[in-house]
Amino acid sequence: MTAPRFGRVLTAMVTPFAPDGTIDFDVAIELAEHLVAEGSDGLVLAGSTGEGSALSDQEKLELFACVAGAVEVPVLAGTSSADTARSVALTGQVAATGASGILATTPAYARPSQAGIAAHLGAIAESTELPVMLYDIPSRTGRKIAVSTTINLVQTHSNITALKDASGDLVSAAHLKAVLGDALDLYSGDDALILPFMAIGAVGIVSVAAHWAGPEFAALVQSVERGDWREARRLNELLVASCAFEGTESYPNPMPSKAVLRALGINVGQCRLPNAASDAMLDAAATALVTTLRAARA
Repeated sequence: MTAPRFGRVLTAMVTPFAPDGTIDFDVAIELAEHLVAEGSDGLVLAGSTGEGSALSDQEKLELFACVAGAVEVPVLAGTSSADTARSVALTGQVAATGASGILATTPAYARPSQAGIAAHLGAIAESTELPVMLYDIPSRTGRKIAVSTTINLVQTHSNITALKDASGDLVSAAHLKAVLGDALDLYSGDDALILPFMAIGAVGIVSVAAHWAGPEFAALVQSVERGDWREARRLNELLVASCAFEGTESYPNPMPSKAVLRALGINVGQCRLPNAASDAMLDAAATALVTTLRAARA
């Protein structure tokens, strides 16, 4: 199999904030370097985990440039909003930041038709020469990208090369790989589904829990690549607690990720509203998760 352009383990990086609510760029560099050292082949910025909907376009551009200048792995820039014109305008400025690609998400809230989704994502792809990763996450956007829409977009836009699939629809994902083959790098967008996604041809994962379990995700993907499914299942079992912790009804993503990173000594701060600040219960659970993972590694 040809090595995927963006790597096999990508972390959907949180955006660190200072106590005054501004982006802490020094911590962003610290975190990016830490994630790469822990096994991330690439980083995705300003996605849902990065609180992209709470960032201004200028903040996004500054974050893209900051992180892209600090690491040598691919950096993907989340540029989508529900406003196609705004998404296109922002995407057109990304190449100058040094980022390696674009993360293009289905427009949220608007709930457009498949024709509207195709036009929105196609317009983003046409506004840049950078490679584009589509991001299908209907739990946040209210719309799934239909299989036929994805196939048409990949076949008509040469720079649409990847899909982060967080729909949980393995049947549709398998259909995509059967039709598109190596023309599309499929990534699991759900940590808990990495094994079945790789079984149907995914090249890797865009992960949340890789913030603290990067070595385990990297080892799992490598195990699958060499055909050692027994070891892959063992690692997957080790990751179950992390997958369950990363987002719940009480503490939705990215609140748990920031709590774990603080427990690791990386001061990423709190989330911006509408994501609430952490509390003592979440912080204690994050510390316990870190302790358990360290014990398992020992």
